[in-house]
Amino acid sequence: MRSPLLWTLIASVVLLCGVGGWLLTDPATSRSEALKTGGLAGGAVVALYALWLNDRRRRVEEARQVIEQQRHDVDRERISDERFAKSVELLGHEADQVRVGALHALAGLARTRPEYRQTVLDVLCSYLRRPFAHGRYDGKDSTPEQERELQVRLTAQRLVRDLLPPSDVDGPGPDLDLTGAVLEYFDLSRRRIGGLLLRHASLYSSTNLSGCVFTGQAYFTAAGTGPGRLVGLFRCRNATFLDRAWFSGTAFSERTNFSDTAFKGRTTFKGASFAKEVLFDGATFSDSAEVQLPDGWKLEPQNGGYVAVPI
Repeated sequence: MRSPLLWTLIASVVLLCGVGGWLLTDPATSRSEALKTGGLAGGAVVALYALWLNDRRRRVEEARQVIEQQRHDVDRERISDERFAKSVELLGHEADQVRVGALHALAGLARTRPEYRQTVLDVLCSYLRRPFAHGRYDGKDSTPEQERELQVRLTAQRLVRDLLPPSDVDGPGPDLDLTGAVLEYFDLSRRRIGGLLLRHASLYSSTNLSGCVFTGQAYFTAAGTGPGRLVGLFRCRNATFLDRAWFSGTAFSERTNFSDTAFKGRTTFKGASFAKEVLFDGATFSDSAEVQLPDGWKLEPQNGGYVAVPI
């Protein structure tokens, strides 16, 4: 007796009989008209039931789709977590080609699941922070193991750059913690970076940060550049530091270029050493920020509220 269809049929019959019987008592109404009107009343109830049933089916289907989407999202998240965990595990594999494959798997996960990007970058940076020594850094011959590990590390560096957004996008960039890392051919040019930690890092061959936008604090404290396959050039042309830029104690062993770079936050080069030519032509420093430069250097006011280092 609880079925909506049964109650609908009962209501239709009652209306048919009630309306028809009431009209039949009216001498002015013919029997056919009474039955027709009663039928319309009963049919209206059936039509209302059909509308209700259709709406119910729609809501049930929508609920089913929501449940299916939730199940799909849970499965997708589970697969992503398993893929991430397996890739991290393979980074400790003895074979260098397996480690390279694990790095690419992590990068692929970050591309398909943007919420993993910062986590994957953290893992790549932690791999680059692992102790590493190459023979040529000390003027010695390298071993095959060192060459293979260097290729893995170069892959990690390229993937870090690939996962960073271009410098012309809006919003903060991802953070990179490369404290104490040993890097060669390090290239983040034209990328948007949040916070950058390169404290006590060793930068071999050429380092290119030209065109970067640093939205967070950048620390190069006690970092050093040196020759690898190439001389240890440091290029940071046309970059923008929106927050603190800390180069205290940084040792630049080769030509250094900060041309057209904008330092908009607190900046220090206190204790930094430049063994070769250093270029600051066109570089600007915010006059509202604290700036510390090596002894003998000075700043000259410029238009627009900036100061420049005369060359």
